[in-house]
Amino acid sequence: MNFKKLNDITGWLIFLIATAVYVLTVEPTASFWDCGEFIACAFKLQVPHPPGAPLFLLLGRLFSFLAMGDVTRVAFWVNMISVLSSSFTVLFLFWSITLLAKRFFSFVTEPSLGQIIAILGSGAIGALAYTFSDSFWFSAVEAEVYAISSFFTAFVVWAMLKWETMADEPDADKWLILIAYMVGLSIGVHLLNLVTIPALACIYYFKRYTYSLKGFLITMAISGVILIAIMNGVIVGLPSIGADFEIFFVNSLGLPFGSGILFFCIVFVAAVVYGILYSIRKKLYILNLALISFVFIMIGDFSYGIILIRSSYNTPIDENNPENILSFVSYLKREQYGDRPLFYGPYYTAELVEQEQGAPVYTRKGDHYEVYDHKIINKFDKKHETLFPRMYSKSGGHIEEYMRIVGIPRGKKPSMKDNLTFFFKHQMGKMYLRYFFWNFAGRESDIQDADWLRPWDSTKGLPDVLANNKARNQFYMLPLILGILGLFYQFGKDKNGTLIVGMLWFLTGIAMIMYLNQPPVEPRERDYIFAGSTYAFAFWIGFGVLALADLLQKLLKSDVLRYGISTLACSIVPGIMAADGWDDHSRADRWHSVDSAKNLLNSCDKNAVLFTGGDNDTFPLWYVQEVEGFRTDVRVCNLSLLNTDWYIDQMKRKAYDSEPLPISLEYDNFIQGTNDYIPYVEKPQLSAGMDLRQYIRLVKDNSPALLVPLQNGGTISTLPTNILSLDVDTAAVNNIGIVPDNVRPFEESK
Repeated sequence: MNFKKLNDITGWLIFLIATAVYVLTVEPTASFWDCGEFIACAFKLQVPHPPGAPLFLLLGRLFSFLAMGDVTRVAFWVNMISVLSSSFTVLFLFWSITLLAKRFFSFVTEPSLGQIIAILGSGAIGALAYTFSDSFWFSAVEAEVYAISSFFTAFVVWAMLKWETMADEPDADKWLILIAYMVGLSIGVHLLNLVTIPALACIYYFKRYTYSLKGFLITMAISGVILIAIMNGVIVGLPSIGADFEIFFVNSLGLPFGSGILFFCIVFVAAVVYGILYSIRKKLYILNLALISFVFIMIGDFSYGIILIRSSYNTPIDENNPENILSFVSYLKREQYGDRPLFYGPYYTAELVEQEQGAPVYTRKGDHYEVYDHKIINKFDKKHETLFPRMYSKSGGHIEEYMRIVGIPRGKKPSMKDNLTFFFKHQMGKMYLRYFFWNFAGRESDIQDADWLRPWDSTKGLPDVLANNKARNQFYMLPLILGILGLFYQFGKDKNGTLIVGMLWFLTGIAMIMYLNQPPVEPRERDYIFAGSTYAFAFWIGFGVLALADLLQKLLKSDVLRYGISTLACSIVPGIMAADGWDDHSRADRWHSVDSAKNLLNSCDKNAVLFTGGDNDTFPLWYVQEVEGFRTDVRVCNLSLLNTDWYIDQMKRKAYDSEPLPISLEYDNFIQGTNDYIPYVEKPQLSAGMDLRQYIRLVKDNSPALLVPLQNGGTISTLPTNILSLDVDTAAVNNIGIVPDNVRPFEESK
């Protein structure tokens, strides 16, 4: 058997091992956090939180058919998307490692037996180490987008390395078009795959050109332009231009809704077709390749059409209601989450000095689009702004955490030293390196903010919750050490390859930390974001097999024996990771999230309203109602979403067996920019109070008696008294039993 056959067979064996591991440890139902929402939205093709994951939803819908009508098995089959995506990630990682490992050896047609053992052994050890890595294994057994996002990352890297091996063949560039299509598809899952583009550009540059610093920098600049063009151009730029056309055609030309976006689509397609034909006629190969690749990116990105289509049907889960091009653009931009400063911005000590009126915000009204609000541009004290702002957030307990981490007193403006201290100590140290060492050194526990383990850390003197924690995984830094050996080995043999892998590691790790600019408090651990960084490090773990074999060269002259022993010795690395990580990563019999959701719903009376506070409160409830049809008479109301106009409007509709919430205000009374807050402006004549129902009627009617002017020229309703009364049927209230005995004397019988 030649090397190609052995490489294929070994890769598929590694795939089967990974698949078996993930099938045995997959959760049989919906996990906490976003999983319940994704499964519910996939099952009925509904609209999840921005910016959506339409390709994941479409795949989830297809996999849900495998439940064969048993709705309790839908979650398992949607989870299987992550299982198979993760297995294929491991497969393409194996083949990528072997493609790079072949560079280390000289042979004419076929490698020798010893070289085959070396190449396949390095691929197997690296791929299996990633299989059992903490962050990747966690995402592999639940219905989240990160496993399939990792698949796209592994595939495009493998495809680019495959292109490199046949780049001189006439039709080799078809691989580049395939990569473009996969990048487009990945947009419908998660944007993490896009950060591989500079590394792919490195592979292209090293194959086509002789290295020079100038050439390398130009390549990085071009790859940066491509990355920005996709993120700001393809994903949000083109829809934004389409929205501008729509507003002009409807408001200025008086044409019907949809005419502007239709015209834009026709002109856009015509322009692209003309560009392709022009490149063929003029024999401009690079332009032709770029335009065709762009078309395939757009074809992949068209999965987002499902968001617009399904939102127009007003599905029960319809977050942000992106049913027209204007709300769709806001959905893509994730505007509800706000933004974070990246290159320049204020410290948390900066005072707000001015607010400017920004771009108009439109809504459909009659036969046109009407401006109902404007975006706000905040201007801060320039003396408290800085380059590379890391300590910026004024939210919650963030300020106290900034002061604690850096060690500065309240009210003092941070210095650049303080700013960088927070970056290196918290963002780099706690929010990246801690996670990185979880995967390759050891993990203290599964308790929030758990540290990583050093080889000398023992359980002596620790409380039972730490000493016997199943997630206490001690790897003795063996994967880390092997990876560092592999890094130096590759650098000595293949500097270009080292730069490619190093670029992947940097972009999916440290660069992500710089871009995300995380605040000092997070509701959960965020290690899953950096699975791409552990993927890159797995290359070096694989190359560590070859490094160890080199160290044995003086003792063992036979290549077959040397590489065989090195592979066997290094197998302890994935072995210890699997043995120590199995008990905390296996969710084979875990039903807690769904059981707790059903218990919560069963604790409610018929037709009750159940108020929730966040993701873990809400998403399991959505799952059991939407997928399993459990207690659909109970109306789940998420208070963290109840400050948005679209969610309030949805709560006013009937959903399954639950009645609408009895909200008396109309959409125009709570649309964004109208009554977002109610200032207290006391009226002396109402000092004794007023009836609550009367007050709501005045707000609903936009009564001039309540309105006061705003600086932007608008008006807002006010609260004229701090005493509001509401007549209730005390007998009915007493029957419920919610009035304490000590306040019953204050009741007024009717």
